[in-house]
Amino acid sequence: ASHAARLARLAATTEAAPEETAAAAMDPSEVKSDFLRRMVDRGFFNQCTDLAGLDAKLLEAEKTGEPLKAYLGFDATASSLHVGSLLQIMILRHLQKAGHQPVVLVGGGTTKVGDPSGKDESRKMLSEQDIADNIEGISRVFRKFLAFGEGPSDAKLVNNDDWLSGINYLQFLRDFGRHFTINRMLGFDSVKLRLEREQPLTFLEFNYQILQAYDFVELHGRHGVDLQIGGSDQWGNIINGIELGRKVSKAELFGLTAPLITKSDGTKMGKTASGAVWLNEDLLTPYDYWQFWRNCDDADVGKFLKIFTELPLDEIERLASLKGKEINSAKEILADEATTLLHGADKIEEIKATAKALFAGGGAADEGLPTVAAAEGTPVVDLYIELGFAKSKGEAKRLIKGGGARINDVKIEDEQLKISAGDFNDEGKLKLSSGKKKHGIVTLA
Repeated sequence: ASHAARLARLAATTEAAPEETAAAAMDPSEVKSDFLRRMVDRGFFNQCTDLAGLDAKLLEAEKTGEPLKAYLGFDATASSLHVGSLLQIMILRHLQKAGHQPVVLVGGGTTKVGDPSGKDESRKMLSEQDIADNIEGISRVFRKFLAFGEGPSDAKLVNNDDWLSGINYLQFLRDFGRHFTINRMLGFDSVKLRLEREQPLTFLEFNYQILQAYDFVELHGRHGVDLQIGGSDQWGNIINGIELGRKVSKAELFGLTAPLITKSDGTKMGKTASGAVWLNEDLLTPYDYWQFWRNCDDADVGKFLKIFTELPLDEIERLASLKGKEINSAKEILADEATTLLHGADKIEEIKATAKALFAGGGAADEGLPTVAAAEGTPVVDLYIELGFAKSKGEAKRLIKGGGARINDVKIEDEQLKISAGDFNDEGKLKLSSGKKKHGIVTLA
């Protein structure tokens, strides 16, 4: 009864902020179970529908050796996931390492509808073959992070097309549609924000939250799944699934969300000015993936080490405390660890050799290149003028805006960018490029 009452309070707040829903719950720092301890300590935890109840259930599972089953859903909208999805995959990895069973739900059915959460317009409609190809593409990544098999904690891959495509529409409305009110559905952010912006929301997309709720009920009935995990933008959809399970089968289900990770500049994880940071090697080379992590902002190093590597927390604390040029060693460790998880340790030596050659790391490769000295905080547009790549600040800014300016082989996005100590390699050098053929070296003054 207490679980149902708490759920009712959460539902009344629809997509409430964590501080609003946490008031009646246990403090996250008090969790005892291995999995939740990992979530809290490493920055994965945002909110939970019943933290005390879930913690107790996980502890009981640890004692009995009967793993809790939890799922996370991934729609097949592209042939590869990008680095923005890596947080969710790492959660499933920690779940499995804590002795529980991850269930990876691929949205063969829901991809035909399209999740409106966080979207300003409808998703492109994909053919059945496109969706099947995309599922095969994204499944390759799961196999790199999770152990699949028939053991009690081995991961399971499930496709919601198995039950959604065969739905009898009228029977589905009678059995499940009556548990949803338009009043509440209009209150969820995924719907409300689209309507406030006066952007079309199709009836097809409006049904997405019902189908996701039904997924949870099916997964509980078919596979014994008791926990749904998702990003904080999925809170409303998760609540719907828990409520539906309680109403139709008296199931006690749980929801757990992770924060949406942003970079220190406020932009979303997963994309850069030059495009998405894909996880599949055929779309992004291991070298470019390594460079993405190596060139992260100094302020993001500690957070990224906690979430995207498995290094001990005390070692992460030490690395995150490094300052000036020393932070570069922490960035290299971040890049090495994250790339090893995705592409394997055997790629690192090859990547390091490529990076050294392309960066012109102190050998003959940088001979003859224009070189200037600069202090931390120097505007990058000034350096383009000094190197002779632009005649004025206006021209340098146009070069940046046009996508032709790069620092250490990474496209410059901000016209107001100023260089920092973290941009320099261990020899006190960074590389600026104009287009594909003009390169210059900046040494730290």
